[in-house]
Amino acid sequence: MDKLVIYGGKRLKGIVEINGAKNAALPIMAGTLLVEGEFIIHNIPLVRDVFTMSEVLETLGAKVKIEDHTAIIDTRGAVGYEAPYELVKKMRASYYVLGPLVSRLGRARVSLPGGCAIGARPVDLHIKGLRELSVKVNLIHGYIEAEAERVIGNEIFLEGVKGPSVGATINTMMAAVRCSGKTIIDGAAMEPEVVDVANFLRTMGAEINGAGTRRIEITGVKKLNPVEYTIIPDRIEAGTYAVSGVITNGDIVLRNVIPEHLDAVLKKLEETGAVIERRGREIRVKGQGRIRSTDIRVSPYPGFPTDMQAQFMALLCIADGVSVITETIFENRFMHVPELMRMGADLTIDGQNVVVRGKPSLSGAPVMASDLRASAALVIAGLVATGKTEVSRVYHIDRGYEKVEEKLKRLGAEIWRVRE
Repeated sequence: MDKLVIYGGKRLKGIVEINGAKNAALPIMAGTLLVEGEFIIHNIPLVRDVFTMSEVLETLGAKVKIEDHTAIIDTRGAVGYEAPYELVKKMRASYYVLGPLVSRLGRARVSLPGGCAIGARPVDLHIKGLRELSVKVNLIHGYIEAEAERVIGNEIFLEGVKGPSVGATINTMMAAVRCSGKTIIDGAAMEPEVVDVANFLRTMGAEINGAGTRRIEITGVKKLNPVEYTIIPDRIEAGTYAVSGVITNGDIVLRNVIPEHLDAVLKKLEETGAVIERRGREIRVKGQGRIRSTDIRVSPYPGFPTDMQAQFMALLCIADGVSVITETIFENRFMHVPELMRMGADLTIDGQNVVVRGKPSLSGAPVMASDLRASAALVIAGLVATGKTEVSRVYHIDRGYEKVEEKLKRLGAEIWRVRE
């Protein structure tokens, strides 16, 4: 098992290339199951979750080849309909095969993913979306078993108690693209990754309107085609490196980004005192000395993303003053708090809030990652901490960040990976 070793105190400076969005790549890879043929998908991030999705597709009979950030996926021939527990337990996003398999084969059997480190994250809205499309769905022996003689369009209210669901919106959209009639998804998620999947499906020949709004309309089509497609940049990876630049009082350029996807994150960075320059597909981020405190409330897009909550907590640990971070989406997404406290942070959990009392510095310590974004927060804290920080269980960060230590090293960080 690997760990990252960091000696903090280095000012980050330079250019960092942002990879394709993991949270768009995974459903788009699953979406290739909708039709037989060869797909060419560009800007694929080389992260653990992408390789797990490749395993899922291969289990279902597809052929997958990934070279130089391009995936060639051949879905011709027999395609299975079961995604087993052994694979789904590695990555919740395996359930994205549900919609495409039901659409193409009329049946799917996908293991329930179970809980995870940041909460239960139930699949109830995925099941609701399928059932509203006249798909029979049963939970049997830990599996979601779905079957439909014909997928029939319907008007579906898909918002849950915690707001819209990106996963359920995408799964329902993929299930509906070849349905009989029209489907309307009210309460749809508006995230850029939803829009990217919709654009991919439209390129295939689907009729989808309203992606990026709370109401998506899908008119079923009889035929879809395999296509070549390029995935959008990863806004969360970009935000993570932006925070890394600010916390080290650095000066970095994020290359291959869509700045408007980062509006909420960039506005909060400006509130902390950072200077932000947007120029085409690049963003320059400059630290300006002491960091100012600010309050953050997580909310669905276009609000502040839950996937940036942990990274900003690390930043605010050394801010002047007191900040309050409110997590409204996941009930257990503060597992990085005790690890940051090991580094000297002054944090208090109060229900869905964390009170962050800024301190002049953090001190390096051995810490343990609990999930993908928590691991990124610990690395960010290590970049500014005095002395040595060791982050263990970094397989979490490998799920969503490609060669993170190499990118940070090119920016001037003193960081390397070692085998424990």
